[in-house]
Amino acid sequence: MPMEDARLSALDLSFLCLENSASPMHLGAVAVFRPDAGASAAEVVSLLTERARQVPRMRRRVVPTALPPGGAAWAEDPEFDARAHVHHHELPGGGREDLAALVAEVMAAPLDRDRPLWELHVVSGLDGGRFGLLAKMHHAMCDGQGAIGIGLALLDGGLSLPSARAAARRTAARPSGLVGRSGQLLGGAIGAAAGAYGTASGLLGQATRAFDIVSAVLGTMRAPAPSPLLAPPSGTRRAAFVGLEVRELQRIRRVVGGTMNDVLLAVVAGALRHWLATHGRHLPALRALVPASQRARSGGSEDGNQLSAYLCELPVGEDDPVERARRVRAEMETNKARGPLRGAGAIPVLAGVLPPALHRLAAPLAAHAAPLLFDLVVTSVPLPPLPLRLGGAELEELYPIAPLASGHTLAVGMSRYRDTVHIGLYADGAALPDLEKISEALPRAVAELLEAAGH
Repeated sequence: MPMEDARLSALDLSFLCLENSASPMHLGAVAVFRPDAGASAAEVVSLLTERARQVPRMRRRVVPTALPPGGAAWAEDPEFDARAHVHHHELPGGGREDLAALVAEVMAAPLDRDRPLWELHVVSGLDGGRFGLLAKMHHAMCDGQGAIGIGLALLDGGLSLPSARAAARRTAARPSGLVGRSGQLLGGAIGAAAGAYGTASGLLGQATRAFDIVSAVLGTMRAPAPSPLLAPPSGTRRAAFVGLEVRELQRIRRVVGGTMNDVLLAVVAGALRHWLATHGRHLPALRALVPASQRARSGGSEDGNQLSAYLCELPVGEDDPVERARRVRAEMETNKARGPLRGAGAIPVLAGVLPPALHRLAAPLAAHAAPLLFDLVVTSVPLPPLPLRLGGAELEELYPIAPLASGHTLAVGMSRYRDTVHIGLYADGAALPDLEKISEALPRAVAELLEAAGH
């Protein structure tokens, strides 16, 4: 690939600039496969190693560029050794909690920027003879839907399965003094940068869009309030995995309306309400950043990030679960009517129009201001509803892991695969030592909605 085609986009670069040692910006996915007598752990490691060599993006590392200043590009790693990126862990009799503990430990460590920004971890010895695979990739390399494209290349059939690739594309969706000071810093830096970029490049449309988003961001910032979901990063991590039945969620949807994602946001709101009650806390709302894929709009390749986002108030103070769900639905419908390229949630769009050099300045300011804008990330990454296999073993579960932004303590990743929605909870280990209480509250929130909806 020519070097000019291998440059990191401004949005890809922003994820590198947002990273620090306590808040690494890689995402992950935990896949669990049914037992297959023909696939030993060593054979799976060998299989993944060979397939990773065939994926161009997995052979490349980030290198700085002279032009544009502060930019970066993907370049072939002359010392690339795929086997050095594929690891094996034995977890005899490992249940879901044991797997979650290992995932948390592996995900807490930053990736080595001197090498291609990914790792694969094969986990053998899970209960029932199953084995797992943790894929860990830097957000600069791909967004969640892009990671699905890379993941398909590693499975049996790989990129020779056009039906799987097409299905993957089809499933892509979708002030106090402190607020004033942070807003002025963030707005001034980003606004000036966007204006300079627009003038220099003649991209007045992008500059205008950037100013609109900055105005929305400043108008949406809130005074800081004590919250168990906001805390200085500790660098430690916890993970938990939960499966919810699609048929139960569909029964709820028939009553409350909206999309499946709307129902899942309402379930998350209910679970957080129960969890807050265990802390003796009663908050009126928590604000979620909900990423929205732009791949359908761009016609998108699997490389890089193609994202915007919405902000959604989760009404955790609402006692009636059905009313809670209807309020979530109404807010998401308002977001979608406005479109993913407008509003305070469109922070990724804003990052995408900044020149690379200014990300060095804007990213730390954005990280500082993010807790004033939202409380947690809730993202959904659907899989194609096809039988997927690795070494002949059939995929059974897939839990996405979203990165934790600095100052935030919880990220919720959701992935629907066939009859189950798999939810990966990822948290700061020091700030949320009782993450299992949130995982236990998720099925309770589903049962509560079913009962309230008359089922």
